[in-house]
Amino acid sequence: MASSTLCFVLGLLSFFLSSTAAPSSSSSSSSSSSNGNIRLGIIRKPSPDVPVFREAPAFRNGDSCGADRIHIVMTLDANYLRGTMAAVLSILQHSTCPENVEFHFLWAHYEPDVMSNIKSTFPYLNFKVYRFDSNRVRGKISKSIRQALDQPLNYARIYLADIIPSDVKRVIYLDSDLVVVDDIAKLWDVDLEDKVLAAPEYCHANFTKYFTDLFWADPALASTFKGRRPCYFNTGVMVVDVDKWRQGGYTRKVEEWMAVQKQRRIYHLGSLPPFLLVLAGNIKGVDHRWNQHGLGGDNLEGKCRSLHPGPISLLHWSGKGKPWLRLDSRKPCIVDHLWAPYDLYRSSVHFLEE
Repeated sequence: MASSTLCFVLGLLSFFLSSTAAPSSSSSSSSSSSNGNIRLGIIRKPSPDVPVFREAPAFRNGDSCGADRIHIVMTLDANYLRGTMAAVLSILQHSTCPENVEFHFLWAHYEPDVMSNIKSTFPYLNFKVYRFDSNRVRGKISKSIRQALDQPLNYARIYLADIIPSDVKRVIYLDSDLVVVDDIAKLWDVDLEDKVLAAPEYCHANFTKYFTDLFWADPALASTFKGRRPCYFNTGVMVVDVDKWRQGGYTRKVEEWMAVQKQRRIYHLGSLPPFLLVLAGNIKGVDHRWNQHGLGGDNLEGKCRSLHPGPISLLHWSGKGKPWLRLDSRKPCIVDHLWAPYDLYRSSVHFLEE
C-alpha cells in the first residue's frame, strides 16, 4: 500500500468507481462453508430494523496462496451490521488470499434477517456464527461514560478463547467500525514472541487518564503496573494467541478486575481498562499503521478528527461518531469519505426501485 495519503485516497476512489460494475466471471469463488455457502434465490421483504445490502463481488486467491487459514473474529449486531459489511468487504478486497480468510462472528441472539443479509451479500463467504451468552457479563458490567460501551456484546472479546473452537490457535479480533486497506495476512503473520496478544501500542498517550484518582491513590492498586512499562492499546484490533489465553486463564484475570470495578469504580470506560490492567506493558507491539484509531472522535461528542501522519493499513472509527451515521445525516467528517467506498448499504428507496 502506498504510504502517501494522496495515493491512498485516489486508490479508494478508484475502487469506488470500479465496484459499481458487475464482477467478471474470473472473480467467482469456489470456496464453501457449512454456514456460508447458501446463495439466496429469493429476496425477502427486509425488516425495517435491518438494513439491506447489495451483493459484493466475489474474490479469488492469487496463484501463490496455500491452504493456511486466517481467522478473523468480529461481533455481529443489527445496529452495527452496516459497519461489519464494510469491514468484511475491505478485508476481502485487499487480501492476496481472500478465500483463505475465515470469519467467526459472535452474536448475543439469533437474528434471521442479519444471517440472510450476510449470505445474500457475500454468497461465497467462509464464516461461522457463535452465540455469546450475555448472562456471563450482565452482573459484571459497570456503567461507563457512554451507553454503547455498556452493551454485553462489547465484552465478548474477553471470552474468545471459550467460544472459538479449540483447533483455532490464533485469531485477529476486529471491531465493526473499521476498514482494512492492506493485506490482512501482514497483520496475521506478526511474530507474537511468546506474548498472548499483539496490537499497536501508544506510549505517548497519558496512561493515567484511563483510571480514576481512587485507583492511583491506592498503593496496592497503583502497584499493579510495577515492573511493567504500561502503554495504551486499543482492543478493537488485536492478534490473540487463544491457546496461550486459555492456558494463562486470562478471562478470569480480566473478570477479577471487573469485579473490583463494581466495588470501587477504578475506571470510566467499558471493556478496555481491564485489558490494560492485565496486559498493558506485556504485549507485542505492532506498527501503528494497523490501527489509525479515533476517527469517530471522542466518546462524548464525536467531533471530527484528522488522519495521523504516516502510512495506513487500517482505518478505525473508534469513538462516538460512526461514518455511516454521519454520512446519512449529511454532516460527514472528511475522513468518513474514506469509509464510503466500502459501504454496501442500499436504501429502501433503491431497494424498491430494483
